Amino acid sequence: MNKQIVLTDKSPAPIGPYSQAVLANGTLYISGQIALSVASSGDIALETKTVMENMGHILEAAGMTFANVVKCGIFLKNMDDFVTVNEVYGTFFDEQPPARETVQVARLPRDVNVEISAIAVS
Repeated sequence: MNKQIVLTDKSPAPIGPYSQAVLANGTLYISGQIALSVASSGDIALETKTVMENMGHILEAAGMTFANVVKCGIFLKNMDDFVTVNEVYGTFFDEQPPARETVQVARLPRDVNVEISAIAVS
């Protein structure tokens, strides 16, 4: 197996023993991204946009774009934020969005409001 760790200083460094992303045999596995810098603002749209921008930097570091994303997982602290998160998330994908799930969770790392992970293929 060909395995490469993908790391960019344009996105926050991991806060634990994991990589921002791992590229294995042409598939990129992006760890859940959070937006520590804006999470306390209470602005879920800004937090989601920041998460997606962080993901975009990781995709770029792997030589990919959002067009390569085939699957996302969205984890929300409050499902009442779904509509806003969905609107912001949708602006990052064109006519063929990836598969995904969205779930409400009891708590997220560092008490953020949204975390998004992704799988992309080259």
